[in-house]
Amino acid sequence: MNTKAIYAACLFAALNICTLSARAEADVTPKTYTYGTHLDIQKVVSMTQDATPSCGIVNARLTYLDSQGKTQALDYSKFSDDCHDGN
Repeated sequence: MNTKAIYAACLFAALNICTLSARAEADVTPKTYTYGTHLDIQKVVSMTQDATPSCGIVNARLTYLDSQGKTQALDYSKFSDDCHDGN
């Protein structure tokens, strides 16, 4: 087997892994955070927020793996990342 074939096989395997993880995130039904929600977070997979042109409260989603390795999603509200200097 030549090196180009090995590189192609490695690239193909990496793309399949990325596709599987993206599909797993899409299949998760998000829960909405409320005060007192028990969080079982082993590893954070991604953090996203709604786009906003200014400082303010936005909707955000935390996608994570729990202690059993299952993908979970949590919706919550937060200050936009565009808020600076305590504003």
